This record gives sequence, C-alpha cells and structure tokens, in this order.
Amino acid sequence: MMTTEEALEYYRKSGAILKGHFRLTSGRHADTYMQSAKVFVDPACSEKLCAALVEKLNAAGVEADMVISPAIGGILMGYEVARQMGKPNIFAERENGEMTLRRGFSFPAGTRFVVTEDVVTTGGSVKEVVALVQRLGGKVAAVASLVDRSNGKVDFGVKFVNLISMDIVSYEPDDCPLCKEGKLELVKPGSRVFAK
Repeated sequence: MMTTEEALEYYRKSGAILKGHFRLTSGRHADTYMQSAKVFVDPACSEKLCAALVEKLNAAGVEADMVISPAIGGILMGYEVARQMGKPNIFAERENGEMTLRRGFSFPAGTRFVVTEDVVTTGGSVKEVVALVQRLGGKVAAVASLVDRSNGKVDFGVKFVNLISMDIVSYEPDDCPLCKEGKLELVKPGSRVFAK
C-alpha cells in the first residue's frame, strides 16, 4: 500500500505543493496550497495515486455502484477513481450557488456512491455533494480524497479514506497573519469564484 510519504513525493515532483498566501475554496486563508490539478497533468502519476486510493477503499471494505465528485477540482480524480473501480462516474456542479446534477446525470434510488474530492480542508463541497446524493435517494458508502488538510478533523458521517492526511493551518480572513503582514499578495488558485 502507498505510504503518505510516497504520495507526497508525487505532489512534490509535479510542483503541486505551493507556498505563498492563498484563499482556499472554503474562503479560509493559508500559506500552503495543494494544487492537485498539477498532479493530474501526468496520467501515469494520477493513475498510480488513484489506484492507491482505490486499494485503500477496498481494504476498508467500501462497496459502491458509482463515483461522484464536486466540480471542478474533483472531476479528473473522480473519473480516474471510477475507471480503477470499473464503475460509472458523474459529477455535481453549482447552479445558482447550489450543488446539483446537470448534463442529464441521474441514478436510481439506493445507488451507493463514493464521493471523491482531490483536497479536503473544511469538507464543505463534499458535504454538499453528500446531501445532494441523499436528497436524490442515493447512499454514500464513503468519501475519498487524495489530501485531507484537516488531519482527520472533518466528519462526513461515513468512512473517509485518503492518501495524505496532514494538518495545514488555515485562518479565517480576519485572523490571517499573512494579511496582517501585508507582504504577500492573496492568490485564489482554486475553481470557485468568490464575490469581491
């Protein structure tokens, strides 16, 4: 089974561990950003990471019928995890600020899902997808991520499987020491658009 250090090495080699002053998808600020999109530039690298994640899901006894991810960060990962599992894959996306299924995606009631997300900080997007699946009559067997920035603090109410669990400190904007120092420009590298 792939170790945390081996998984981190893929992030290092791809230049996916960024240092600076970042606004996370959650709205919080941090000095470290895990840019998984850079890992997914290399299909062989993403294949190995997702295969290791599926191995951990199997070892945890997770049984699922489909994979679903929040757009946009989780789409590539969701596809590769689904391919490794031999299961169908769909994604949820925001419409009028709410996670929904579009593009003709649907599933029968009782369908068991693995919800995938590349990086979890507060788990907000994942929780929205879990709620969407449940509202539409599905069941969530597990949540799977490449990186858990909360170091196990986020609770989804189901099994949570990840390759890298670390405690990367993040701050509410009003408490951010980087903002107070004013030396580094605030960068928003993720996909969610925020009001100014």
